[in-house]
Amino acid sequence: MSSAAKAFTRADPDERRQSLIEATARVLARDGAAGVSVRAICAEAGVSPGLLRHYFSGVSEAMAESYRWTGQQIAEALDRAVAAAAPDPRARLLAYVTASFRPPIASSELLASYVGFWSLTHSDARVAAVRAEVYGDFRAGLERLLLDWRPDIADPARAAIALTALIDGLWLELSLGDAPFTAAEAEALAERWMESLAR
Repeated sequence: MSSAAKAFTRADPDERRQSLIEATARVLARDGAAGVSVRAICAEAGVSPGLLRHYFSGVSEAMAESYRWTGQQIAEALDRAVAAAAPDPRARLLAYVTASFRPPIASSELLASYVGFWSLTHSDARVAAVRAEVYGDFRAGLERLLLDWRPDIADPARAAIALTALIDGLWLELSLGDAPFTAAEAEALAERWMESLAR
């Protein structure tokens, strides 16, 4: 086999699709929603512009799948944090809550991607559906851990909603940089709120 033939290898179709998903997230983080186009995504992925249409119906679907993938990365980081925690229910819940205040979740790049996704939720039904899915999964995981810790909580769904709002606010400030508090202080605030549920 010639060296030229050896150098040429076709990427696995799943790998090509995934590279386009990840390129979409990078373009969104760098250029915002207005800067995302077939040409920009394919240039970032290092492929010809026609390839995106081979894997997605268009930019909207690529954005939605990029959002889903980003949500999966966050879910995996949360799962790792819970797995590394002490086995008691309170420690597992606290690990889930506070993982958002540290990398890889607390990051300016992730925030930039999320701002782009959020900006599309009112104009793109696919992206809005994925947002509902991602946040629904997060709250469901939080609700399960809350019930493991405090099976007597009167309204675990509302507690999960309130705790999610607190987490999101603290995460946003930390990810923007120059927050008026540290990650450790954010963790302490979240822990204090959690403890208020036990009263």
